[in-house]
Amino acid sequence: MIILIVSGCEKSPAEPDETDDELRFQIAQMLIVGFRGTELDDTNHIIADIAESHIGGVILYEYDVPSGSRPRNIESPSQLSALVSGLQSLDTIPLFVAIDQEGGFVNRLRESYGFPQSVSAQYLGEVDDADTTRYWGSLCAATLEDMGINLNFAPVVDLNINPDCPAIGRWERSFSADPNVVTTHASIIIEEHRNRGIFTAVKHFPGHGSSEDDTHWGMADVTETWSEAELEPFARLIEDGYNGMIMTAHISNGNLDALFPATLSHSIMTGILRDSLGWDGIIVPDDMMMGAIEEYFGMAEALELAINAGVDLLIFSNNSPVYNANIASNAIAIIETLVEDGRIPRSRIEEAYSRISAMKSGMR
Repeated sequence: MIILIVSGCEKSPAEPDETDDELRFQIAQMLIVGFRGTELDDTNHIIADIAESHIGGVILYEYDVPSGSRPRNIESPSQLSALVSGLQSLDTIPLFVAIDQEGGFVNRLRESYGFPQSVSAQYLGEVDDADTTRYWGSLCAATLEDMGINLNFAPVVDLNINPDCPAIGRWERSFSADPNVVTTHASIIIEEHRNRGIFTAVKHFPGHGSSEDDTHWGMADVTETWSEAELEPFARLIEDGYNGMIMTAHISNGNLDALFPATLSHSIMTGILRDSLGWDGIIVPDDMMMGAIEEYFGMAEALELAINAGVDLLIFSNNSPVYNANIASNAIAIIETLVEDGRIPRSRIEEAYSRISAMKSGMR
């Protein structure tokens, strides 16, 4: 039996049986899935995804891109808190309950829903005052803690090299073009989250801030614009003992890998991030349903490449143009087949699961 120790209490999943063996369980723990609904009802696929398949986590949004409508998962603090509590009650294994709460434009917990005000990373970098950043970081972390959210896909540590970058600079998501400023303020945000028992995922490795395109909608090639300075915030955080996650970018960089975007590149994920920078924690990619992946790679090919590259968690936001209620079961089946066919080593799944379970054992 696989046992997780959480907050001093043993939590153990159901024993694997002939249809839910250990491999399938470990694969499912590698998935973070998005869903529709501000409350749970018996028809929602996320219930079976959690209670029967034992997926590793969920991601929450306030806006539903496929339908162009609100609300998606978030209406008010009381509603959101109840939803998260209900999700966690579906399995004996703790869930990653994730959100992109960067502040500013990338703000899922809006004031109009009754949540506190937030500010952008660019604002904090321009003010460049540690106490100011600590105040806003603490406010954000306290809000997430109150809601039961335990994983924030933030802060952004991309350098603001191209202020018109349609993915980063244009939306004030970067603290600065100066790696020292970025690292200083990101470290404060991370510390305030950990003080509240919330994990972070710094993003987007190996750097998205110089791009001229947005990987949400297609490929972004930074071969001519990227520089090694974009690695500095990641390298310094790792040196300082950062213990969250690192999120990858789907950017293409011919100088680092002539064939594959960063998320799918063994030379970038393992060669640079793990071997050169010494990262041994969880690697989580940006949404696997984004255009830079879906438009260029089949699902099986993308999963094979990403996992073999070194990715541990896989996000399927279900918040791209197409919503797929079967995305979790499809992904589990594909990965299981890839392992059985020898295209993904079983050891790679076990390694990813080990990192996931270790982080979950540190949850409050």
